[in-house]
Amino acid sequence: MPLAIAAPTPVSSLVHSSTLVTAGIYLIIRFNEIFLNFIFSKYLLIIACLTIFISGLNAIFEFDLKRIIAFSTLRQIRFIFMILCLGKIEICFFYLLIHALFKSIMFLRAGVLILNINNNQDIRKIGGLVNYLPFCRLIFIFTLISLCGFPFFCSFYSKDLIFEYFLIFDLNFFFFFFFFFYF
Repeated sequence: MPLAIAAPTPVSSLVHSSTLVTAGIYLIIRFNEIFLNFIFSKYLLIIACLTIFISGLNAIFEFDLKRIIAFSTLRQIRFIFMILCLGKIEICFFYLLIHALFKSIMFLRAGVLILNINNNQDIRKIGGLVNYLPFCRLIFIFTLISLCGFPFFCSFYSKDLIFEYFLIFDLNFFFFFFFFFYF
């Protein structure tokens, strides 16, 4: 998924937040009886946890702006998949819609940043644009706060519901620790 970032930024916005990535999770939501009734849902939960961990580590050591956002998308989609493996379909769909909206805004704002630094995606060369693009900075901060689950933003309510459901669900210590480490 992060290697598909070679496309122009509006195309990346479509691919990573609105259509292709979201369509895969939506199909799993639609056919949840097939996936969740089998015994391998615990194995899918383990794979989702490992993918969250690996994509988070890759995002830390990356310098390309669009790849960082793509690894963040991969991490969030696996988090949504983790919620789906636990069986909470309504919360999963609500969080999927919120994520798609704000991640597409973030990709489009990244395109504005890339355009203003002469088509360079390296985050080490972005410094100093705060004074030139105050509206872009404001939109970036708004989307980051919304996706992080800051109180009274839309992602806060979905993450609060996920948090409450996870506390009720009986899982072993590994998943409990991993969920709170990520959350």
